[in-house]
Amino acid sequence: MNEASTEPADLALPAAICRLLSHDLPRAADPGAALAIVEAVRQQLLGDGLLTINLDVTSPEAAPGVVELQRAWSSRPAYYPVAGRKRKTLTPWTRQLLRQAEVFVGEGDDALAAVFDDAALIRSMGLHAVVNVPLVEAGGRCFATFNVLGGNQAWTPRERLLIELLAVLALPAVGRIAERLRPAAAMAPAV
Repeated sequence: MNEASTEPADLALPAAICRLLSHDLPRAADPGAALAIVEAVRQQLLGDGLLTINLDVTSPEAAPGVVELQRAWSSRPAYYPVAGRKRKTLTPWTRQLLRQAEVFVGEGDDALAAVFDDAALIRSMGLHAVVNVPLVEAGGRCFATFNVLGGNQAWTPRERLLIELLAVLALPAVGRIAERLRPAAAMAPAV
């Protein structure tokens, strides 16, 4: 849950990346195609890793302090399949990310183990750091998270800024997925 104390002086993107984001992304045929473009850009800028997007599908009938998440997109569906669900309790991580809509940064294996039940799987894929970006509706409520894991032990301020920028660019596609999944998610059993 650490905050970066320094910001990068500049954030320059290659022209080819800018073309993908400004031309191809808005013209993507569907939300999955749009998120595939975001993932391709993430890989080009940050290298190997994992991108998942989770929707907050907590039902009004859920017990107090329980948060239900459903995976809406995954760059590694063999490990993290789409439609997978998790039930979380209110922890410092869920409060920060889902309730306060603040970015979470976890760096190193100990930090991941402190917040993720599947830290061993994450480590087995060679991933050691995470940035979770809340995707926020107009009223300020976090409705989804944009989750990037990488092989590095820590993120540079530039990398964090790039991840947050990609999250904002993914927001329209994630919103379209959320609109489609919310009615179905409310009826699906947790696994």
